[in-house]
Amino acid sequence: MSDYSFISNAHPSFIESMYKQFKSDPQSVEESWRTFFAGFDYAEHGNGVASDVADGEIDPKELNVFNLIIGYRNRGHLLSDTNPIRERRDRRPKLRKRDFGLSDDDLDTVFHSGAQIGLPNATLRQIVEKLQEVYCGHIGFEYNHISDSEIRNWIRDYVETHQPKKDYSIPLEKKKRILQKLNEAVVFEEFLGTKYIGQKRFSLEGGETTIVGLDGIINEASNHGINEIVIGMAHRGRLNVLANIMGKTYQQIFNEFEGTAVPDMIYGDGDVKYHLGFSSQINTMNDQMVDLKLVPNPSHLESVNPVVQGFARAKADLLYEGDHDKVLPILIHGDAAVAGLGIVYETVQMSKLAGYRTGGTIHFVINNQIGFTTDFDDARSSTYSTASANAIQAPVFHVNGDDPEAVLFAVEFAVKFRQKFNEDVFIDMVCYRKHGHNEGDDPKFTQPEMYKFIQTHPNPRKLYSDTLISRGDVEAELATEMEKSFKKLLQERLDEVREKPLPYTYQEPELAWKDLHFAMHYDEFEMSPPTGINKQSIQQILDHIMSAPEGFNLVPKMNRLFKSHRKLLDNNKVDWALAELMSYGSLLLEGRDVRLSGEDVKRGTFSHRHAVLTDAKTFDRHNRLDGMTEDQGKFHIYNSLLSEFAVLGFEYGYAMASPDPLVIWEAQFGDFFNGAQTIVDQYIAAGESKWRRMNGMVLYLPHGYEGQG
Repeated sequence: MSDYSFISNAHPSFIESMYKQFKSDPQSVEESWRTFFAGFDYAEHGNGVASDVADGEIDPKELNVFNLIIGYRNRGHLLSDTNPIRERRDRRPKLRKRDFGLSDDDLDTVFHSGAQIGLPNATLRQIVEKLQEVYCGHIGFEYNHISDSEIRNWIRDYVETHQPKKDYSIPLEKKKRILQKLNEAVVFEEFLGTKYIGQKRFSLEGGETTIVGLDGIINEASNHGINEIVIGMAHRGRLNVLANIMGKTYQQIFNEFEGTAVPDMIYGDGDVKYHLGFSSQINTMNDQMVDLKLVPNPSHLESVNPVVQGFARAKADLLYEGDHDKVLPILIHGDAAVAGLGIVYETVQMSKLAGYRTGGTIHFVINNQIGFTTDFDDARSSTYSTASANAIQAPVFHVNGDDPEAVLFAVEFAVKFRQKFNEDVFIDMVCYRKHGHNEGDDPKFTQPEMYKFIQTHPNPRKLYSDTLISRGDVEAELATEMEKSFKKLLQERLDEVREKPLPYTYQEPELAWKDLHFAMHYDEFEMSPPTGINKQSIQQILDHIMSAPEGFNLVPKMNRLFKSHRKLLDNNKVDWALAELMSYGSLLLEGRDVRLSGEDVKRGTFSHRHAVLTDAKTFDRHNRLDGMTEDQGKFHIYNSLLSEFAVLGFEYGYAMASPDPLVIWEAQFGDFFNGAQTIVDQYIAAGESKWRRMNGMVLYLPHGYEGQG
């Protein structure tokens, strides 16, 4: 650390300013001081800065300006212009000049502290203008809660060097792409609204820039080597995402609205159209092929979060040898749900754990500023709906949904961040909901003031086309022609469906499940394939699990346990624990993977399993089923966080991705699965009937209702 002993002789104003900084933000003091003095060095004051300050040769207000810069970096998001329909509430960011001992009289004074934001020898006026532009525009960057200085400084350097507003001078090709996606999103919703009046569609109107955001994520992801994207989302905007992101045909969607095709009840009962999933492959702007997967979900919307994580983890494990940079999970939340539902917190708490990490998730919040009828004042205690991001120190980019170029900047930045640090990142797109919770609901019953603003507010496509025209980027005729031609296309597709309805097509099973033989007759259920293994394999497994690595120091009680197991084996007997490990070993020898997770599963709640041993002296861990053969399957066993809901959802998603691995979730006590009842009822029990999604997950429910639990 630098020698700051000279400060005792410093100018009194300097000491007073320093004391205020210590008092207001003691945690960042040392880093701030380092940066402060480094800044003067860069400004060519040399190493004599300490004596210069002490001798009063440097204006003590330099520190005040430096603190002003720090203040904008930390709290500028509280002033950012992110709300498209009403003035922001005063969150008291304390970023006025007088909060830092400065006044209008200082505006034209040159301060060397401006070097911290790339403006050496700038006036205070210039410094404040840049800080306002970077931190208080249509994007609010919330990242000061991140303790890792490398991550925090990387974000800071990126936003301060790219200066978002200036960076919006994007290529004309991208501007036209934005206009195209907004046109598709807006016109699609308007078309459905006029053709199917009053039908539930959970429209995206007011938040159509979501389509620009998702399109931007996918295109940017393909530039960073991502091959697959797994998406979980809400009702709102789902049909729009299916049509304009996933590539589900307009005929298929119109056919569902027409209601002419009825599901075959032999194969399942189907589900409402805004619950359905979809899989597709699309070509991105740079001509890269990306696999997209939208996971189906029930009305308990956020329950899909861990399912998406499990599915993405399975893809990385099974297809890419654990390379998370190839698979990107995206979770689309509503603001009320992301704030109110505990499953969101459980899921983000999994994000950095060895057994559940997926290399970072992009969370996209469609912030309508309202729940069903509930204002955010009644929906949360936190300043933002994205408070769960603070739990894992994930950055949050708050962005104005009426500025699609700002949204595109935010999502592209989010992808870069995710690929560099493999951690979660949140985008909070502040927008509005044009109609009620559904199209038959009247929101003016409870929010007459809000809907007074919304009623006359232009849609994002109109605002953006006007912006492009005023800049001279495109001619008015182009925007008009895009709208006309797209409406014509939609009408043609609707006419085709009405003239010749499509037959009901049940969703195809996941590709990996298609090769399975499905029992179609009752007598087939009575048949069982041979499942036994030969004596040689049994002996191979037992020899392996009954020995520890050379030099491994067993805990004394484990020595006794091994002796008791050897005694059993000498009498041609096994207990439950040995039989369980042998069964896993037999699958592993066949090249199959086994995944077992839950609370304390490595040892087992009842000290029975001991699948993983701990060295009594070195504390190293030894997985007893690793290393039987070079080509065996992998035995993944993970002690989970203290969660049932999220962990069971994760394992369901993992098992849904492929029938090949054996996937097991163990409840610590059998009745604990009540905490995951939503996954049991809405996915395990009903998923195949609703969505034709097969799943081979196994639940272990020990000691549930016989007096032990």
